[in-house]
Amino acid sequence: MSTEWLGAFDVADFNRITWRLVAAAVLGALIGVEREWMRKAAGLRTHTTVSLASATFVLIVTEGGANTGDISRVIQGVAAGVGFLGAGTILKGNSEETIQGLTTAATIWLTAAVGAAVGAGHVGVAMISVIAALLTLSVFSGVERLMNRQGTGKR
Repeated sequence: MSTEWLGAFDVADFNRITWRLVAAAVLGALIGVEREWMRKAAGLRTHTTVSLASATFVLIVTEGGANTGDISRVIQGVAAGVGFLGAGTILKGNSEETIQGLTTAATIWLTAAVGAAVGAGHVGVAMISVIAALLTLSVFSGVERLMNRQGTGKR
């Protein structure tokens, strides 16, 4: 099979890049599934795409042979840009106490970090981060419900 369509990539490069993009998509999807389960506006597709896009941005520079400073600047750009996407999920209600979407905004931002980590080759860091996020979302959701029932939580 000819690999001319890969350009400067060889099969090993192609496999490594494919693995990282698939890993980023799967890890982003795990967070997205939780958001879908909680019936949030930004769910599976959004989180999967954000993670995949972040990994792609980082892979573009890492595969081009960029130095650490260049990679750092790309990650900073992704973090800032995704912050604006997350801000779009935050809605303020009629009262000062009614704000919705902060957790979803935070998970979108985290998903971008997960994608960037995978793109940079730090799949283990990304996996641990996703596990920690899913534990945080599930455990603290139960704690918040308990606090609300007892009248000690947010309203």
